[in-house]
Amino acid sequence: MLDQRLLPGREVYVTLRTPEEVADAIKDMVVRGAPAIGVSAAQAKHLAPDAFKTRMKEVCDRLAATRPTAVNLFWAIARMKELLASFGRQPVPEIAARLVAEAIAMRREDEEANRRMGQHGAPLMPDRGKVLTHCNAGALATAGYGTALGVIRAAVEAGKTIEVLADETRPFLQGARLTAWELAKDGIPVTVITDGMAGHFLKSGDVGAVIVGADRIAANGDTANKIGTYSVAVLARENDVPFYVAAPLSTVDFSLATGDRIPIEERSSKEVTHIGDHAIAPDGVPAAHPAFDVTPSRYIAAIITEAGVARSPYTESLAHLASANGRR
Repeated sequence: MLDQRLLPGREVYVTLRTPEEVADAIKDMVVRGAPAIGVSAAQAKHLAPDAFKTRMKEVCDRLAATRPTAVNLFWAIARMKELLASFGRQPVPEIAARLVAEAIAMRREDEEANRRMGQHGAPLMPDRGKVLTHCNAGALATAGYGTALGVIRAAVEAGKTIEVLADETRPFLQGARLTAWELAKDGIPVTVITDGMAGHFLKSGDVGAVIVGADRIAANGDTANKIGTYSVAVLARENDVPFYVAAPLSTVDFSLATGDRIPIEERSSKEVTHIGDHAIAPDGVPAAHPAFDVTPSRYIAAIITEAGVARSPYTESLAHLASANGRR
């Protein structure tokens, strides 16, 4: 997989040969983005044939502990465990082949879902103007094409003239490093802004929409996304700019009634006090680093999924889309 920690300076691919190596890659953000994490976890299952009968619980627990907020991770683990439980006493090579086929199918399904999401979301984007996004919800965060960036890509493919404002997304800089890299490669105009500039540009009247991805969505539409998203949503509401979330139905956690119960990952304070190996804060000064925040559903104009567009009340609209598409 492409080592996202090194972008945009270097494009380096790493080869992972054990479930433990995949778990470390997820935890260390070699790969990140909820759908990509889920597909990666699914692909990890076939890497240790001895684990099918003796270590599968250990492997699943190790993977599940890597990124607690991204619900796609747990969805993928559960799907592969269910498949494994159906095998009975089949030979290990046959089990391995079935797991590989399932992981490949999940990857294909995710990219296809992203393209459908783009088709549903493109009409919501302005015909001409600026769209603001936070973090990275593009091909790098998925199996391909992207969720929020997939909607932007689909809008551009439909003939709309869009310029993207990409929040740098402190502290890991996914917007500056990854979103800008993806869009520049696609030839879609992109300008990087600091997180603190979002309010200025939203107030200017030049921004026609905000669109972000999600790592977990509660049944009522409350959405966990990269830290700083909540602030952008509040600023968008204050300035009458529609705020959209794009995510597959697998990101909706119907077991959680509201976003108050979404677990928030706390990452190393060094990611705040350092950029790379360079310290930007005084030695000994503590730093907090919740990796996500939760945007209440009242700030969200619509949630764009592969099955269609959900609007408030989300408890009803998300459940309807899920039921109609066999997700519940």
